[in-house]
Amino acid sequence: MRIAIGGLHIESSEFSEYRSSFDDFRVLEDEGIVERYGIYAPEAGDAIDIVPLIHARALPGGPVTCEFFAAWSERFFGLLEQAIAEGGVDGVLLYVHGAASVVGMDDVEGAIAARVRELVGAEVPIACAMDLHGNVSDELFDAVDYLTCYRTAPHVDEAETEMRAFRAMVRLIEERPHLHRAKVDIPILLPGEKTSTEVEPGASLYGMLERVIAEHGLWDASIWMGYPWADQARCHGAIVTEGTSIAEVRAAADEIAETYWAVRHEFAFVGPTDHEAPAIAAALVSERQPFFLSDMGDNPGAGGFDDTTGFLRELHEAYRAAGSEKRLTYASLYVPKPAVRADDGGTLELPYEALPMLRGRELTFLLPHGFAFTATLERMFVDAMGGEGAVLANGNVKVLITQARTQFGTRRQFEAAGITLEDEDIVVVKMGYLEPELSAAAADWMMVLTPGAVDQDLVRLPFHHLSHPLAPFDGFDFDFAPEVRVR
Repeated sequence: MRIAIGGLHIESSEFSEYRSSFDDFRVLEDEGIVERYGIYAPEAGDAIDIVPLIHARALPGGPVTCEFFAAWSERFFGLLEQAIAEGGVDGVLLYVHGAASVVGMDDVEGAIAARVRELVGAEVPIACAMDLHGNVSDELFDAVDYLTCYRTAPHVDEAETEMRAFRAMVRLIEERPHLHRAKVDIPILLPGEKTSTEVEPGASLYGMLERVIAEHGLWDASIWMGYPWADQARCHGAIVTEGTSIAEVRAAADEIAETYWAVRHEFAFVGPTDHEAPAIAAALVSERQPFFLSDMGDNPGAGGFDDTTGFLRELHEAYRAAGSEKRLTYASLYVPKPAVRADDGGTLELPYEALPMLRGRELTFLLPHGFAFTATLERMFVDAMGGEGAVLANGNVKVLITQARTQFGTRRQFEAAGITLEDEDIVVVKMGYLEPELSAAAADWMMVLTPGAVDQDLVRLPFHHLSHPLAPFDGFDFDFAPEVRVR
């Protein structure tokens, strides 16, 4: 069987000034697709010919430029048309995130799926694997035969979800079932830091899926939490069920929807949370080390620009005012063109490769948004995602800068920068909930409600196009009766 595989994977904050383009995406074609997804073919148990299209994936960021999306589309659909002409395809497998935005365009994934359906016709199955923080529009739901998404946040089941979609595709081709699908939109939109599956109510909500699948004889059942930083009508929770009995997929969708709505008041931040000043004060007096602070508003893992310095400035001022000597590392800042104050008072920009000449000199580094940080260059390093980087040290305060947007979520990244987490008193990272290795290292932790492109206080962002009523924007106590869309 010939299965065409490709996709576009990014979540885009429409409140970010950043534009995601060619340099942001890692692109797989040809053997890259076969190697990345071919691992599922033997487990599927059939002779499978993977037809590689193109898959592009980027760190969450701002909306995708029209130029990149046009180039990706031309290549993706051109390869699909070529595959159809050269022998046809038995199925198309899409691996997407579900929260992509292109400048001037809403519902990117729905448009992609609709175009695929137009090209392959009504009889060729389309399956789609997604992030649970993606969005399921009616157009996407109507165009595909099978939809599934992660069941964990933090996402530790990406490979399992991809395998589930791959197996479903093989079944669709072999069995040719009349697979019914049901979808319910849930009028709730929450940030990911309130929808962890490691705590309640997310743990029980996602934990019910296997029982519901078994009791109703389904192929699958999935819950989407939605992506909250795109100002689009499709941004909200959703449920999709699939099976051969229309009555069962409808009943299962109703059951999950009612449970989801019943626990709406219980969603809360996965960890301790506070505003900037009290969070900083808590970290400065804590005797537990390392004490992690999450700068949530500028989280590049959700679409933040990674260049805001407001929290760093406030933290540094409080640190100095307290006369603290704690070891503090701030990771990190996106600084594509490092600049220092020149001897004549002007500004001197240097490429990263020229920075080592500054080592040992105390200089004023001109960081984004007018933050002047007097420091010495302590170390150069290379990050897999962030590229060239530098450690700027002012006493025991270290600021990590990188030439590309990145997120410090692993020990290896810190070690490359010369930072041993257990030696630090305070570590600031730009994320929401801590990634597993950081969570294991943290003696204490607080998520900070900083402003930014992925502000966790959603109601203070300038939304204009969301569907209503929608919690939390319209409260949590309006009437809701599940409307089941069945295909």
